[in-house]
Amino acid sequence: MIKQEHIDRAMSYGQYVKLLNDLMEQGRTTGDNQSENYLNYAKLNLQRMSRLEKTAELTDELKAALAKITKPSIWVVITEGWCGDAAQNLPVLHAMEKQCPAIELKLLLRDENLDVMDQYLTNGSRSIPKVIAVRKDEATGSYKELFVWGPRPDAAQQIMIDYKSRNLPHDELALAIQKWYNADHTLSTQGEMLALLERL
Repeated sequence: MIKQEHIDRAMSYGQYVKLLNDLMEQGRTTGDNQSENYLNYAKLNLQRMSRLEKTAELTDELKAALAKITKPSIWVVITEGWCGDAAQNLPVLHAMEKQCPAIELKLLLRDENLDVMDQYLTNGSRSIPKVIAVRKDEATGSYKELFVWGPRPDAAQQIMIDYKSRNLPHDELALAIQKWYNADHTLSTQGEMLALLERL
């Protein structure tokens, strides 16, 4: 369950991007794994995020749904700078936040917040990004969960499941998912977010 302490230590999207850039200047990324592979992922992810911030456009249907939201909510996202799925999806969530004043995006680093992460496992795995949308109950001060999404759109998740079931190399899996994201142009993420908003 998301608590006030988690909200208090979370970052805005802008603070998160600044942290990633500052770490990259030091030749580092978030988390404990500072291997060359992870640093390469982190560098590539910054480029992806920057590109998507400029090119990802919200659909008219999603904009219309966002326009109807008036009650404030906080969307807590568990993420890390080296995570390719996070890089593909965070700019879309940020675009939704900019479109809807009632939504506030707050980002938590997974490895520094395992108490939260371990409540939102995917098939027993600490897969990210994970979006937990909550709304504060003013009477009790506690946060009510509205929905959970992640770690990736359903179609991309199916690619992951298929590759793992066949024990294929991680590089092949990463390439397959990257190709899928490039062809999808964020539409699956937007469609799934739209469906969640319509159920609220």
